[in-house]
Amino acid sequence: MTPLAEPAAPAAPREEPARPQRLARIRPVAGRVATVMAWLLVIGALLLPNELAKITPWTFLRIPVEAVVGIAVLLALPARPRRVLAILAGAGLALVTVLKAVDMGFYSVLDRPFDPVFDTTLFDPAYVFLTQAVGKAGAIGAVIGVVLLVVALIVLMTLAMLRTTRQLVTHRQTATRATAALVLAWFVCAALGAQVVSDAPLAATDTAAIAKGHAAQIRTSLRDQEMFEGEAKVDVFRNTPGERLLTALRGKDVLLTFIESYGRDAIEDPLYAAQVGSALDDGNRRLAAAGFDSRSAFLTSSTAGGGSWLAHATLNSGLWIDNQKRYNTLVSSDRLTLSSAFSRASWRTVGIMPGVTQAWPEGRFYGYDQIYDAKSMGYQGPAFALATMPDQYTLTAFERLERGRAGRGPLMAEMPLTSSHAPWAPLPRMIDWNNVGDGSVFGPMAKEGESPEEVWRDGDKTRAHYRQSIQYSLTALTSYVERHGDDNLVLIFLGDHQPAPLLTGKGATHDVPISIVTRDRGVLDRISGWQWEQGIKPSKDAPVWRMDTFRDRFLTAYSPLR
Repeated sequence: MTPLAEPAAPAAPREEPARPQRLARIRPVAGRVATVMAWLLVIGALLLPNELAKITPWTFLRIPVEAVVGIAVLLALPARPRRVLAILAGAGLALVTVLKAVDMGFYSVLDRPFDPVFDTTLFDPAYVFLTQAVGKAGAIGAVIGVVLLVVALIVLMTLAMLRTTRQLVTHRQTATRATAALVLAWFVCAALGAQVVSDAPLAATDTAAIAKGHAAQIRTSLRDQEMFEGEAKVDVFRNTPGERLLTALRGKDVLLTFIESYGRDAIEDPLYAAQVGSALDDGNRRLAAAGFDSRSAFLTSSTAGGGSWLAHATLNSGLWIDNQKRYNTLVSSDRLTLSSAFSRASWRTVGIMPGVTQAWPEGRFYGYDQIYDAKSMGYQGPAFALATMPDQYTLTAFERLERGRAGRGPLMAEMPLTSSHAPWAPLPRMIDWNNVGDGSVFGPMAKEGESPEEVWRDGDKTRAHYRQSIQYSLTALTSYVERHGDDNLVLIFLGDHQPAPLLTGKGATHDVPISIVTRDRGVLDRISGWQWEQGIKPSKDAPVWRMDTFRDRFLTAYSPLR
């Protein structure tokens, strides 16, 4: 007989693991924190403006109409459509937030919002600038970082929208009452015009207004081509024969020079006016001592902060070129430009283009007989960030390659000076003209100068370098005229655009100074009706024209037999 087994001893009671208990306590807290963060992300995105200058803590203490309407719609929908709408709304809000961020960059640099139709072509130049400012590795890292941030924002915003939607449904009665109260508060604030700060109404419509504005902008941009084609058909000088063009300038060498980022603020903003004004005053004295007289005014550029080629095309063509599509259409046409007008009138025309570092098919449109790019000007020194060579070398090369040649005929040259191009570091200095040589003498300056990274970490230092670059360009140009100018030289120099709003501040004009310098009083008498001021420093009361009006006025003044 098998003996009965003794009953097993009762098992000792097992203790609940500490970790699940901690998780049980933490989970509700984490859930509440996640819910609060989701609401903050959604509301913050709705209230976020698209200009850096408008961002303050008070900006986010307002009632977004989009949230009020969105809550009401979500509460009214059945479960499945509600979830689909939440996903679409989250992804859409993320994309609008990205658009706001891009707008911030465009307002900061170009003083206008992003144009989805025309501005995608500007990302390549932006990458080039970034490479110059922080290096190739830094630029690549920045691009990768931006892509990852966009993806993360879309995911997080969608999850946040789903979480807030679940909370609304879970607390439907409370949410309904709160929505009714918010609707009433929004309408009262809107009716009273209540504001938390200037231009920030409590009854906010930021996101809807920005989305609506960009939608209207897209429609306008899509129609812009048709408008531009109509404007381009009007050209009173299209068929003017060469023998009737520019007769009042026969025998003159005409030098059209753009100074990069030389804007009205350079001579009027207290941050720059004293030093730049001193360079202009010194230039006036030196030019007068060399027998030159001058007249000055302002032109309103078609761009600001960048896009120099748009301003060059505007001045040359007499058409308002403020986007890349207009520019591409223009340079594919046979529009008469200032340079092609001189060519038609039997001047030799050249483009001195230190900023051109690759193929430039647009050069054919301008009608130059010869184009000198960065590679064909003989420069053996270092680049100064985006300036491939110092302005003093550019002017020296022009004199050696073209104007100083014996036995030549009348010359017309267009020459952008680039030493004042952002990022304004490192900067060259003036040296004895006899020592310029092949430009290798500038090597130590590039090494000694501060890097763009060092300069752009400090706003005051950035502004100081900008000011110094304008002083340098003006000094180089006036010194060139003093040294090489003669009775046949007519110099037209102007800025292409204002620098970025980071330097000028919000609300700056798009005006740039323009001056005509010559020894021949007859040349200046031709423009006496323009009421331009004497000297190369226009006052705040000097005339202001749109830049696209210059071509026709200039050709009219100097083609009296047209």
